[in-house]
Amino acid sequence: MIISLSHLTIGYSASHPVITDIDLALRSGQLSCLIGENGIGKSTLLKTLTGFLPKLGGNLLLDGRDIQSYSQRELAREVSIVLTQKPDVQNLTIEEIIGLGRSPYTGFFGRLRAEDRLVVEDAIAAMGIEKLKGRMIQTLSDGERQKVMIAKALAQETSVILLDEPTAFLDFPSKAETFQTLRRMAHERDKLILLSTHDLELAVRFADCLLEVREGRLKEVSAADVKASMQTIMDS
Repeated sequence: MIISLSHLTIGYSASHPVITDIDLALRSGQLSCLIGENGIGKSTLLKTLTGFLPKLGGNLLLDGRDIQSYSQRELAREVSIVLTQKPDVQNLTIEEIIGLGRSPYTGFFGRLRAEDRLVVEDAIAAMGIEKLKGRMIQTLSDGERQKVMIAKALAQETSVILLDEPTAFLDFPSKAETFQTLRRMAHERDKLILLSTHDLELAVRFADCLLEVREGRLKEVSAADVKASMQTIMDS
């Protein structure tokens, strides 16, 4: 999978674009990290890549096909997203939550077939959360819940996984474990994984590609650039 962005402009209205003239290619097999200050457009970009927001201009291609040509069901088989906020559900087991990732493939009533259940079991094993089986979602810690939501995205079997601040409420060991898991998923399962983060130290350590939003533009930066920025912040 390759996501090709050419002269892409994103935002909520043409008169007030958030990021303009993006030229970039994202490839499967890589963990890419999106960095930048709050309110600068990272979430807007993720929503545009997911199809939640229409692009304002330019081209956004998934493997050479314009994102606007996809039906909602087709797009759900290509792109999944994990949001920061806790899922607004209770009294569902983790298997049931992860099984919701199969909805693009199930029929009208959403009943899981034997092959769907195998995919769910594989996602649970991939995230190492077998010990959580049978637990209700509301009984989980923030770190456990985040693993379940990533497993749900894996069960969706998309080529692209987008994550908006996936480590926002986790302690440092859980943050590092999440980054390590996502990098492994990208490499071993040939996923295109893009996440937004403020954890610059972990982004530098684990990302294959670093993307920075600054002053309405998006560009790829090096680990050395990010480290220099971190040092400047510490010295100021």
